[in-house]
Amino acid sequence: MSVERDPFGSVYVAGAGSWGTALAALCARAGRRTVLWSRGEEVAEDVRRNRVNSAYLPEIALPDSLEVTTDRAAVREAEGVLLVVPAQAARSELERLREASGGAALPVALCCKGIERGTGRLMHQVLAEAWPEALGAVLSGPSFAADVARGLPTAVTLADKDESCGTRWLGTVRTESFRPYYSPDVLGAELGGAIKNVLAIACGVVEGRGLGESAKAALMARGFAEARRFALGMGARPETLAGLSGLGDLILTCSSRQSRNMSLGYEMGQGRSAADIIAERRTVSEGAATAPVLLGLARERDVEMPITEAVAGLVAGDVSVEAAIADLMSRPLRIEG
Repeated sequence: MSVERDPFGSVYVAGAGSWGTALAALCARAGRRTVLWSRGEEVAEDVRRNRVNSAYLPEIALPDSLEVTTDRAAVREAEGVLLVVPAQAARSELERLREASGGAALPVALCCKGIERGTGRLMHQVLAEAWPEALGAVLSGPSFAADVARGLPTAVTLADKDESCGTRWLGTVRTESFRPYYSPDVLGAELGGAIKNVLAIACGVVEGRGLGESAKAALMARGFAEARRFALGMGARPETLAGLSGLGDLILTCSSRQSRNMSLGYEMGQGRSAADIIAERRTVSEGAATAPVLLGLARERDVEMPITEAVAGLVAGDVSVEAAIADLMSRPLRIEG
């Protein structure tokens, strides 16, 4: 049954990193009036003059119709907002956008994957607190920015409790190569996106250490088991976890070093510290910030998440790769589940 509705005619994309730029290009090519907001004037000027974002997507020509600005006031002319900033910056950006919009009840699709440090809030919860008038949705799934920007076939989940608003988002971002599926399970879509980033770090460590494909496959399977255990306990739907924003995103992110989280783990597996790697990167590996927060939530709920615990320890520098592997391999034997 088709659920697509009339699209939003104008879209404001908050965040000019690789993913924000790719989504802005997607919306512009789909015929939406699209404004890309950049924090820095250097990126904005590059897009204006050269029709390329040299800092984040240097090989992708951007549509001539794509507008770019550093002025948040442009949000007032939008019918919908795509929030594409790092998860730990989401609250402050949402507060600024709310002020810029005059507290408008705008549809906001959250495209950042993570859990807020200090509060343990998921992004839809952050939105409810920072911009209570906004109508929240979540866009998540197996999608590398470069693939989407190049127009390669991609399918994702668009989760929104309000079907009428969610299905308008479907029409807004759908193209011949980008296929969104509607789900009402915002919680499940967010948890799948946040947890897979943590597991991708673990898979990167396995690859960087040269532990073999068998070990990586086992880690992905057991990682999915602990993600499912935690998310179902929080109230997520099992079909969401088995879908694009759950298992689909997990497979992609844990299988390729295009993933910022897997590449972080890969370098850690080769002996570098997480702190040194993160300090020299321009992009953000969300799983590094999410791991300790996710572990804290799991402990509060008495949910076993041994892989998450290992990643949190590795990122903090509290445990070596050898010790983490030994701990995981020496856990008591149990029935699979």
